[in-house]
Amino acid sequence: MTDRPTVLFVCVHNAGRSQIAAGYLRHLSGGMVDVRSAGSEPKDRINPVAVEAMREEGIDITAGTPKLLTVDDVKHADVVITMGCGDACPIFPGKRYEDWELDDPAGQPIETVRRIRDDIRRRVEALLGSLA
Repeated sequence: MTDRPTVLFVCVHNAGRSQIAAGYLRHLSGGMVDVRSAGSEPKDRINPVAVEAMREEGIDITAGTPKLLTVDDVKHADVVITMGCGDACPIFPGKRYEDWELDDPAGQPIETVRRIRDDIRRRVEALLGSLA
């Protein structure tokens, strides 16, 4: 890992879980981590309920845009966190991989998305601690 590690969050649509995780890591790391996210089948916009849930935390994720996962994304990451995308993520030796089993917030009410958001925050805080 370099002085500033790169973390890639990957989920299917890159519209909920990975955007929430990326938002938290950007916020909590204070710029000490290069944060990226992508999806195996990206949607055209971020889940508005995820945006609302993060707004409640004082974090604006509206600048994010769902993007398609590429081999280069994985190649340039030090840590790859997958969230329900299965085998869509290429594997490269020497990378740190984690798979976070999380419910998909797509189509869920705000109460459910808050629970998912809070779970993601705990995982991101642990991840950040392990990068230090």
